[in-house]
Amino acid sequence: MAIDFTFPPELDEVRHKVRSFVADVVAPVERTAEEERWEREQWIPAIIDMRKAAKDWGLWLPHMPTEWGGMGLGHVAMASVSAEAARSRMGPFALNAQAPDEGNMHTLLHWATDEQKDRYLKPLCEGYARSCFAMTEPEVAGSDPTLIRTNAVRDGDEWVINGHKWFISGARGAQFAILIARTEDDPDLPQAANSAFLVDIPSDGWEVVRDIETMSGSHNHCEIRITDLRVHADQMLGGRGQGHLLGQARLGPARLAHCMRWIGQAETALEMMVDRSLGRFSHGSLLAEKQGIQWLIADSAMELYQCKLMVLHAAYLIDAGQDFKSEVSMAKHFVANSLNRIIDRAIQVHGALGYSSDTPLGEMLKQARWARFADGADEIHQMRIAQRTIAAWKDHGSVASATGNLPL
Repeated sequence: MAIDFTFPPELDEVRHKVRSFVADVVAPVERTAEEERWEREQWIPAIIDMRKAAKDWGLWLPHMPTEWGGMGLGHVAMASVSAEAARSRMGPFALNAQAPDEGNMHTLLHWATDEQKDRYLKPLCEGYARSCFAMTEPEVAGSDPTLIRTNAVRDGDEWVINGHKWFISGARGAQFAILIARTEDDPDLPQAANSAFLVDIPSDGWEVVRDIETMSGSHNHCEIRITDLRVHADQMLGGRGQGHLLGQARLGPARLAHCMRWIGQAETALEMMVDRSLGRFSHGSLLAEKQGIQWLIADSAMELYQCKLMVLHAAYLIDAGQDFKSEVSMAKHFVANSLNRIIDRAIQVHGALGYSSDTPLGEMLKQARWARFADGADEIHQMRIAQRTIAAWKDHGSVASATGNLPL
C-alpha cells in the first residue's frame, strides 16, 4: 500500500527531540520571563542562548537545506517539528523557524540572485538578522494584492517608492524588508502590476509609524510610511511585474506553516481541557464523567484529528510537487477555526480560571483570533474553494479534484 501514516524512525527521533528541547530549554525561560515580566531587551540574550542550545541539540534551521546550515526537512517533516515547537510561544524562534523569517528564507532561496542570497539569506540562516514582508496596506483590501497603491517609479539606476503599509509583522528590529510595490501602470493582467524589492532597514524614507496595538497587545505588527524611498535596481527580487507571483508562491506554504504551529497550540489546549476535567469535582462526579464536558472533549479531539490529516496531506502535495492551492486553502480555513473553537472549549471547562490570566488560555484565544483573517480571510478561502469545486464539476463532471483528489 502506498498510503502510510507513520513517520520514518529518524523523523520520529527528531520530533521527540524537539518536544524535549521545548520542555527542557524553552519552557523554563518562558516561565521565568512571565514571573519577572520581561521587557523586549531581556528577551534578546535569552533567545540567543536558546538558539545556541538549538544548534547544540542539532535542531537548528529545520526547514532549510543542509548547504545553508539547515536540517533539510520537507514540508511533511516540518509539520511534526512545527507542531512540537509551537507548544511553546518561543519554540519556533529558538529553532530559527519563526514567521515571517521562515517564509522569507524560502522566498530568497528560490527567487534571489546569488549576490542577494549572500547579503540577505545568509544572515537570516545564521540567526544574525530578522526580516519582514511588507505587502498589506490600510487603504485597500489586504486580501486583494492587485489593489496595492504603494508605487515604485524608475529613476535611472534606482526606483523611487512611495506608499503606506501596515500590520507588517516583525518590522521593528528587522534588518531588511521584502517590499511589494506597483511598478506597472497598465499590465495585461492585474496580477502582473507589482514587483518585489529588498529594502535595507533603516533607510531614508522608511518610517515605522507605530507598533499597532491589537486586542492582545503590541506584537510588532507595524504601520510603515514610505516616502521617496530610493532602492537600487539590483535590489529588485525576482523579475519586474512578478511581485504577485512571488507573494503567492510565498504565502501558500507559509499558510500551511501557520497551520502546523496552530496544531501545537490546539493540542496544548485540548490536553489542558482533559487534565482539568480529570481534576475538578462537581455535583457528585468529576467533570470528565459528565456528558456535557465529554462532548466538548470529543468535538475537540475530532477536529484536531481532521486538522492533522489536512495539514499532512497538503504538506505531502507540496513535497511531491503537485498542485496544493485548494488543499492549503481548506486546511488554513479549517485549522484556524478549529484552533479558536478548541481553545474556547478549554476555557469553558476551566471556568473562571480559564478566563483569568492564571492560565495561558486567555492569551492563546486572543492570539488565535487573528488566524481567521491573516494570510487570507475565511471568506476569501471559502470563495476560492467554492470556485474550484464548481470548476471541477464543470470540467470533469466530478468534484474529486476539488476535495483532495484522494483515491476514495
